[in-house]
Amino acid sequence: MSNYKTVFFTLGVLQVILGLSMVVPILTQIIFSELDSSFISSGIISIIFGTLFVITNLDHAKKISLPQAFLLTALSWISIAIFGSLPFLFSNLDLSITDSFFESMSGITTTGSTIITNLNDSPKAILLWRAMLQWLGGIGIIVMAITLMPIMNVGGMQLFRISDHNSGEKILPKSKEITLRLILIYLVLTTICALFYNIFGMGLFDSLTHSMTTIATGGFSNYNESIGFFNSQSIEITSMIFIILGSVPFISYIKFVNGDKKVFFTDSQIKSFFKIIFISILVLFFYLTLKNENIFQTSLMSVSFNVISILTGTGYVTQDFDQWGNFPLIFFLILMFIGGCAGSTTCGIKIFRIQILYLFIINQLKKIIYPRGIFVIKYEKNNIDDKFMSSVISFIFLYIIIFFILTSILSLTGLDFVTSISGAATSISNVGPGLGDIIGPNGNFSSLSNTSKWALSLGMILGRLELFAILVLFIPSFWRKF
Repeated sequence: MSNYKTVFFTLGVLQVILGLSMVVPILTQIIFSELDSSFISSGIISIIFGTLFVITNLDHAKKISLPQAFLLTALSWISIAIFGSLPFLFSNLDLSITDSFFESMSGITTTGSTIITNLNDSPKAILLWRAMLQWLGGIGIIVMAITLMPIMNVGGMQLFRISDHNSGEKILPKSKEITLRLILIYLVLTTICALFYNIFGMGLFDSLTHSMTTIATGGFSNYNESIGFFNSQSIEITSMIFIILGSVPFISYIKFVNGDKKVFFTDSQIKSFFKIIFISILVLFFYLTLKNENIFQTSLMSVSFNVISILTGTGYVTQDFDQWGNFPLIFFLILMFIGGCAGSTTCGIKIFRIQILYLFIINQLKKIIYPRGIFVIKYEKNNIDDKFMSSVISFIFLYIIIFFILTSILSLTGLDFVTSISGAATSISNVGPGLGDIIGPNGNFSSLSNTSKWALSLGMILGRLELFAILVLFIPSFWRKF
């Protein structure tokens, strides 16, 4: 049992931090005269459980092993989702345990799917808590993607190792310094985003909450109409800029600060990311221009905003793109799968895996033409060996398999084809809104069955933690490591 002490000690610290963070919504309740016991009770429960975890594991080891890293990664997200659901459960929104957990999981995984039917009249503290969950989930996944996942060899993430050492013990000292820098950059971007939102017409509360969910590419909004509620091009442009800033590898910011001023122009992922955005906007704009007579429906601003929002998994909407026709829906479904850059707040398959898969296919075609030829795959000046390639291909294959399994589960609960397939895609890709009348841009997930909501919650955490970080826990040989 001693091997678990480090994990449970860290979980305890996280629960205490989560409980203390509930002071902010409590202050919000006081300011807006909405004070009740929901956050007070939730904070006390979280702190008590966290303190017990800390006290009973004070003799933990100071270093973390690779198996512990996997266990900590999974349990930290699950435990925060559980304790983060308490304010929803205790609120006057009359939410069930399933609905509360779904909303919390959607927040911490920066998915953005919601079961709250009337956001416009929801308590301010609840709206702030949703934004805080996404903000914490955003910085959490950035830190993990850059410090932990590379040493866990998850789906090709080892390519972004920040140390030449293979052990978790040796990478942690350097990770602490990088983590502090990442948090500072994340906080600065959030503050600047809130400032611009406020300048362009958002109230102080709205600018704060929306800046949190923008940088986190989470997409939770305070209004049923999402960003479209403000009907402001300045706000939409600000949103697009900061969504993009949250979607590029955060390690690039550190490199930029350290003197690599060309990193944003030389990084292969970033260049491909902008190419995908540009091509997608052109394709959809010309399609809608040729198809529709109403110029409002073919607004370049509207197309650009929704392409960026869906590709990055943010999930903000300004229009009901369900009305754009069948082709845009299929196109958006593809964008959901692609996602943004590794080491950012976005999810999906990630652009670097798409790039490597493309290089692998080209390499296979060359081998067909030149059977005796020797072709080396390179990515960002790194040689891609068979082990690494297997990791990437297995991730993509498993991603598709889980997508079809989730789709099947949703269809078995009685949902139609469009809702089932888009619901599965939006959960595993952590996008937020799906397609169709039920969970589309103008809908929500409240009417889904409990089975569907639990299945989607599972999809959210699988997608957020790169699949393998969760699935490895179900292999018996993993537990023999402890």
